[in-house]
Amino acid sequence: MKKRKSNFFPKVLFAAAVFLGAFLLFQVQPLFGRFLTPWFGGTPEVWTACMLFFQLFLLGGYAYAHFLSRLSGRQQALLHLLLLSAAAFLAFRIIPPATLKPSTGENPVISILWICTLCIGLPYFILSSTGPLLQSWICRLNRGFVPYRLYALSNTGSLLALLSYPFLFEAYLSRHQQAAFWSFSFLIYAVFFALCAVKLYSTHPVLQGSEEKQPEIGSCMPPSFSIRFFWLALPAAASTVLLAVTEKITQDIAVVPFLWVLPLSLYLVSFIICFDNSKWYKRSLFLTLFIISILGIILARFVEEKYPNITLVIGLYAFLLFCCCMVCHGELYALRPHPRFLTSYYLLIAAGGALGGVFVSVLAPLLFKTYIELHLGLLTAVILIVLTDQKYIRGFRRKIVYVAALSAVGLAGVFFTGKRTTQNQRAIEHARNFFGVLTVWEEDWNNPLQHKRLLQHGTTFHGLQFQHPDKRSLPTAYYGFKSGIGLLIRSDPQHPNRRIGGVGLGVGTIACYGKAGDTIRFYEINPNVERLARKYFTYLSDSKASIEIVLGDGRLSLEKEPPQQFDILVLDAFSSDAVPVHLLTCEAMEIYLKHLKSDGVLAFHISSVHLDLVKLVRRLAEHFHLHPLWIETFEDPLLGTLDSDWLLLSASEQPLSKPLLQSAASPFREPADSIDLWTDDHIHLLQILKKAPKKR
Repeated sequence: MKKRKSNFFPKVLFAAAVFLGAFLLFQVQPLFGRFLTPWFGGTPEVWTACMLFFQLFLLGGYAYAHFLSRLSGRQQALLHLLLLSAAAFLAFRIIPPATLKPSTGENPVISILWICTLCIGLPYFILSSTGPLLQSWICRLNRGFVPYRLYALSNTGSLLALLSYPFLFEAYLSRHQQAAFWSFSFLIYAVFFALCAVKLYSTHPVLQGSEEKQPEIGSCMPPSFSIRFFWLALPAAASTVLLAVTEKITQDIAVVPFLWVLPLSLYLVSFIICFDNSKWYKRSLFLTLFIISILGIILARFVEEKYPNITLVIGLYAFLLFCCCMVCHGELYALRPHPRFLTSYYLLIAAGGALGGVFVSVLAPLLFKTYIELHLGLLTAVILIVLTDQKYIRGFRRKIVYVAALSAVGLAGVFFTGKRTTQNQRAIEHARNFFGVLTVWEEDWNNPLQHKRLLQHGTTFHGLQFQHPDKRSLPTAYYGFKSGIGLLIRSDPQHPNRRIGGVGLGVGTIACYGKAGDTIRFYEINPNVERLARKYFTYLSDSKASIEIVLGDGRLSLEKEPPQQFDILVLDAFSSDAVPVHLLTCEAMEIYLKHLKSDGVLAFHISSVHLDLVKLVRRLAEHFHLHPLWIETFEDPLLGTLDSDWLLLSASEQPLSKPLLQSAASPFREPADSIDLWTDDHIHLLQILKKAPKKR
């Protein structure tokens, strides 16, 4: 009885350290992402790059744990206590200083990795090593202990951190308060881990190669090369699908922690279920569900185009991700080794996750001009499932025919993904970089009066131009004569030497309103946008105004510049339908107002399928005592205009009182004080999700 009690406390201590370490490991991810997204344009790729850092350092932590496992218990304890002390000191300095803000021309992925390394590198590295290291230690201290439930406990702590972040920590604490909470929690974790190290140091370890029977554990023989290959490839496929699904849903809505947390939580849930007990994963059941979920994605494309219900679309992608991860991680657990090979097993799992991150964040933008990494990840997962069938794993060559057939069909499907060339529409050019995929489309080339070119980013058109000489100068898309911005500029036609600023270039349509003596200054984060706007569209070259283009994030560029004294400042930055949320906060508004004349107008383009930006921008207007005017316009195919919503704000009533504007104004339907005011520290996306999305 005494022996059982003496073993109980160390097990609880080890479990507490594993749980708290995993909690902190995953809580710092959305927190640090919140600090970095405003610095890099608020695009979905910022989170993908952050995830690459997390996966690489997780791999580093697992490699470190694998290295330590080869030392004596006392050597392990002493070395790790030294690094743990340094990490505990640095844990109080995780907030990135303003001096690290990027400048124009820097590689965003490299900059993000560098900032993450400087600010949270060592603490994150130490946290990453917690799970495999403590599982290795407890196996040394307890003969016959089965460690895999500690891995499930670790993932439970990670899941709790993710789920609590958007609903508890982000909802009630500022970013700086969250950082302080995390730092003090890290100190508590360090104490727990130090006690575990002391226990290891003071206890004579048992040999890991014990002959004692260990139920449900793999053979004590070294795993074969093919088994180790699956330890690497299965998590790589799951990681690729995770990041691709996250990229998809954030691109279509907004880059906020809630939409990062959902897919990552499902990913962790699959680990928890599969690694808790082998009975939870039923190959035939989840393989069937996986096939159904792939068919669901085909339905998702139809749903997106015909009925843009974001709840249904997110549900279909979430179901796909969960089924894929259950199959990959279920097969991974079925191939688990004897605890003697525990650290190498976890090391290859982490390496697979990092490979998926490198593929999505670094290689895919370089290799592909469209988003096909999700389809490649699914194809890889299906091939691996075929190969991991236990009955045939030794007869590897017998699977070659099946794999070849799957590869041929899958790659053919991937090749034709996204190609929508029809009798009236064809793609002229695809361009991809860190900021996403841009496509230039050509329509109605056989009809001279309706012949036009369009620029598309993700699911949203960002401008179009007729090619016929008589219609080439027409303002189109969201910027037509009857749109909010069109009416605003035309309401004061005699205004001399007008200065207009524009955050977001598109195809440069607003330039067609420029007169001799005017200056139109665009701020554009994506260099591909400027290149395509000049190559395929003529609004910039045809304009009578002086055109200036500043490359870089609009908010950061304006923050660094002296007051520009704009008569009109247009806020029209979208990443597909996603809103760069850092452009819609109080801190951003202060920057805009600094550059506006006393009687100037802020023109917010708020057309969005999924988000009710009218209430949000009105809430900002009330806070800054600005007069609002809302103008809605609707599609006119003959003029090339699309549905648009513009909210005009001014500190003076005079510029908004013009008859041309007042006659087109729409009444506000709901009070703005029903939602929270957005700040850099507090963003509440759920309050502005539309119940009935409108197609753009």
